[in-house]
Amino acid sequence: MADHYEVLGVERTATPEEIKKAYRKLARELHPDVNPSPDASEKFKLVTHAYDVLSDAEERQQYDLGPQAGSNFGAGFGNFGDIFETFFGGGGGRTSGPRSRRERGQDALLRVEVDLDEVIFGTKRDIEVNTAVLCPTCDGSCCQPGTNPTTCDICHGTGQIQRAVRSLLGNVMTSSPCGTCRGYGTVIPNPCVTCAGQGRVRAARAIPVDIPAGVDTGVRLQMPAQGEVGPAGGPNGDLFLEIKVRHHETFSRNGDDLLATVEVRMTDAILGTKATLKGLDGDISIDIKPGTQSADVVTLKERGVTRLRSTGRGDLKIGVQVLTPTKLNGKEQELMKEFAQVHKGAAPHLTQFQQGLFTKLRDRFLNF
Repeated sequence: MADHYEVLGVERTATPEEIKKAYRKLARELHPDVNPSPDASEKFKLVTHAYDVLSDAEERQQYDLGPQAGSNFGAGFGNFGDIFETFFGGGGGRTSGPRSRRERGQDALLRVEVDLDEVIFGTKRDIEVNTAVLCPTCDGSCCQPGTNPTTCDICHGTGQIQRAVRSLLGNVMTSSPCGTCRGYGTVIPNPCVTCAGQGRVRAARAIPVDIPAGVDTGVRLQMPAQGEVGPAGGPNGDLFLEIKVRHHETFSRNGDDLLATVEVRMTDAILGTKATLKGLDGDISIDIKPGTQSADVVTLKERGVTRLRSTGRGDLKIGVQVLTPTKLNGKEQELMKEFAQVHKGAAPHLTQFQQGLFTKLRDRFLNF
């Protein structure tokens, strides 16, 4: 790495005014708008970086001290650093080196709606997500193609700046992340123009998802490494899918069981009948026995929802609602009167209060 003073053409004892004057002169000569030569752009960047360092009093002081500044501290104390680490668990000013630009990406949460019939056996679909993906231009390097990061001139690649702090023990060297490279130990003079030096961009991508049978609203599915890519091409986070099962007009769910109601005519309830109905997974054949009452439940084994992460299915429970005709013509009234004469039951009388149809159905569904 070229010496900043040599780049600007000034002595190490140059004043801030002399440094600024030298920079302005070189900038006018090397600026790409004025000098079209191939190497002018690179020299201009070197001059600008040198001026950024030397024009800041604190950064210039650190640059002049070099990476070994303060390395003789504690020479008269033997292994003082080892003692400090033993008692306080720290490094006594030591550092673990520069931190990596590559970091793990964040997890993502996406809500997915599925239909009730998809829940019975599970389903596969492609989910489109808009998230961070690897930059196609720099492939996560953060640099413009053909360029590389350079060692930081302030911390000389350590990622840390050491400063002397007065304490009861005298001057103690402390470390803090370098403000120029932010602790990375390197700087990127030519960041990728596509991702602005982040190594990742936002884009839409399709992810194939296998939704297992038996999921219910609120269930979360984890898809490892399908979240957003990390900075500088770091590993992907995870993607979590939160399931919501859409409301169905006919069928509802109770655990692994499916619930529905069938309306039957009064005559069918009296005489009994068979019916074929359309279910979520095919036709349903039910047998209405003679004398069926409202709130009776017909159970079809293994026609419910497949059990999540298990085998077998729940049941389909169908509650019966007997429909009483409200309008009868003359002939129908005569027939009903004849029926009433033949089938004389008890006269109307008070009995214990009965729950409504839907309340009784609910109780029977849950306890049947």
